[in-house]
Amino acid sequence: MNVPAPAKINLTLEVLDRRADGYHGIRTVMVPLELSDELTIEPAAAFGFSCDDTALAGDENLVVRAANRVAPTVPVRISLRKRIPVQAGLGGGSSDAASLLLAAMDGALGHLTELDWMQIARELGSDVPFFLAQSGALVEGTGERVTALGSLPPWHVLVVKPPAAISTAAAYAEIDRHPRPSRPRNTSGSLAMVAALQRADFRSVCSLLSNDFEGPVSQATPDVARALDALRGVGAQALLAGSGSAVFALAQTAREIAELDERLELPATFLRYRTNFRKSAAWRG
Repeated sequence: MNVPAPAKINLTLEVLDRRADGYHGIRTVMVPLELSDELTIEPAAAFGFSCDDTALAGDENLVVRAANRVAPTVPVRISLRKRIPVQAGLGGGSSDAASLLLAAMDGALGHLTELDWMQIARELGSDVPFFLAQSGALVEGTGERVTALGSLPPWHVLVVKPPAAISTAAAYAEIDRHPRPSRPRNTSGSLAMVAALQRADFRSVCSLLSNDFEGPVSQATPDVARALDALRGVGAQALLAGSGSAVFALAQTAREIAELDERLELPATFLRYRTNFRKSAAWRG
């Protein structure tokens, strides 16, 4: 079984107050992309895991943790092919784990006893529940409250990954150094984004793009600021993709994205990915 594990971008990302348990609340609209890692799952004499990025091939990989959590004795070999850059804010590791869970739900790890899949996803990481929705979603709480938005518009994305890696912990440490306004839910830009996205109102979606991490991260990481400036310099409405270093711009057609990419002046160390919102068979549209 070959299983795609899509990247994601955050169209909005509101970081709310730190909770009593030490975690920050969030409110965000996330969408999956066609840019994907790939899992291959096949029968084997004993469990095994490999990754074409050897730095990610250890037992701490979320794919291994997910497999051990749901089917620790099932003899399969899992191979992970990485295409999504790490520490970019694109959710690659979380998506890998979620795709293993989705494959397990479909029987790739044999017959399993009844499991609380959402609880397992929450245990694995705050972004993992989102990827189980296989669609865009409004995500709240610490990532556990996921409201799927159904079929997505057929829009295109240019992702730029600067030569910088930013961990989620480092991003939150940076953002905590800066004051943030209160964000009542009834005035949330994320809820307005939900309505605009479901209407496929491209202009409104672009006007509502926002990410609380962008200011602090771009100030602390010059390469992120450079990528944002380069995209905006060719007329794009650019935004930090998540809590990592990748940035993105949207367009309604592949041709527009190609034209943006061709006009962009950045060194080869700034990786570029032309992709689009992922269309899932789980949702009709």
